Amino acid sequence: MQTSTKPNNTQCLVAGGLAGIAVDTALFPLDTIKTRLQAKAGFMGSGGFRGIYSGLSSAIIGSSPGAAMFFLTYEQAKAACERRMAPEYQSFAYMAAASAGEVTACLVRVPTEVLKQRLQANHHRSLGAAIRGTYAAEGLLGFYRGYLTQVVREIPFTCIQFPVYEYLKHSYATKQGRGIKSWEAAVCGSVAGGAAAAFTTPLDVVKTRVMLSTKGVSAHHEYSGVVSTLTRIAREEGARALFSGVVPRTIWISVGGFVFLGSYEKAKEILVEGKIFAHR
Repeated sequence: MQTSTKPNNTQCLVAGGLAGIAVDTALFPLDTIKTRLQAKAGFMGSGGFRGIYSGLSSAIIGSSPGAAMFFLTYEQAKAACERRMAPEYQSFAYMAAASAGEVTACLVRVPTEVLKQRLQANHHRSLGAAIRGTYAAEGLLGFYRGYLTQVVREIPFTCIQFPVYEYLKHSYATKQGRGIKSWEAAVCGSVAGGAAAAFTTPLDVVKTRVMLSTKGVSAHHEYSGVVSTLTRIAREEGARALFSGVVPRTIWISVGGFVFLGSYEKAKEILVEGKIFAHR
């Protein structure tokens, strides 16, 4: 059961890092399928079911620090906003806190996401080749290709997911007359994540296309900018293409929300109640 004691910064970092590793490792095959469905070359052209774990090393490297930075920022920003906002405006506090968390996390997450998706789409044979190829073609900025696109995708997603997540947790806890258990929080996270995933799929398609493209390499179909990529996909492939991969994405994030937020709440509970990393 969740404790009312607030976690400190170190506990947020550790719990977030563990949650990030858990969800990215467990659900990586679904993420690969989704990426290949969204690629310009299509599912089979990007590898089909071959090498379904391509890019896993990059994902693991980025998942822990990315998730840790998100939850550290989210918890601190949420606490600050809750102190300054009336109860009826708490949803805006969750939106603001989650948005701040995503902007911070993307500084760590985007470079590994670029490498991961290029490996998933079979643009490179190994993580080392992906790093060398990206740097040779675009320099250091190549690792942040799609940063703005990722932030633009993540903020609408998180502005749906976290207010719904916090609302479901609060409503269920109030109805039960007790604190919510970690597995119950996981169910709330699954529902919230699935709804947010379905609504924001077009932005995810745009993010995938931008990250997979390589400057000056026509074979990788260069895309740039959120609006221009949206309109180009709709014009060349039809509006339906903007929802490519919506089913695996919704399933992946629904299950991912269960694992990610459930793991975070459980890890946080263990750390706080066990007074592990309890120093301030």
